[in-house]
Amino acid sequence: MAPSRRLSAGWRRHRHCDDRGDTSIQMAIVFPFVLLATVAVVQASMWYYARQIALTAAREGLTTARSYRSTPAAGVERAQNVLQRTAGDSLRGYSVTVSSTGQRVRIRVSGTAMSMLPGVPGLQVTQSASGPVEDWTTPGE
Repeated sequence: MAPSRRLSAGWRRHRHCDDRGDTSIQMAIVFPFVLLATVAVVQASMWYYARQIALTAAREGLTTARSYRSTPAAGVERAQNVLQRTAGDSLRGYSVTVSSTGQRVRIRVSGTAMSMLPGVPGLQVTQSASGPVEDWTTPGE
């Protein structure tokens, strides 16, 4: 075999050997971004779920507070009951506030969504619901 041919064959074998480990390096570079994206999606889902819990509690409280012969305080109590049943660890440090003009009532629920990362505070969640107070009127009034 001619020396140039031997060199060429050896070079081809050597070049294939250099490719070994490329996949491991590529994974080492890509994997942190995949992991970060996964954590971000899970965190966003947890925040969305906490928002839905707060909105449900606000709506339930509003339904009670605006009912005929009900009080805003009854709406706050109803919202707190809903939160106690459903919030669990998903919505922490929640508070319920009410404001009323006599004709309209508004229930506001605030709290913190749980965080995926320990030591990192969760995202703030605030949801509110408002509506007119039901009033009995007779025809002709």
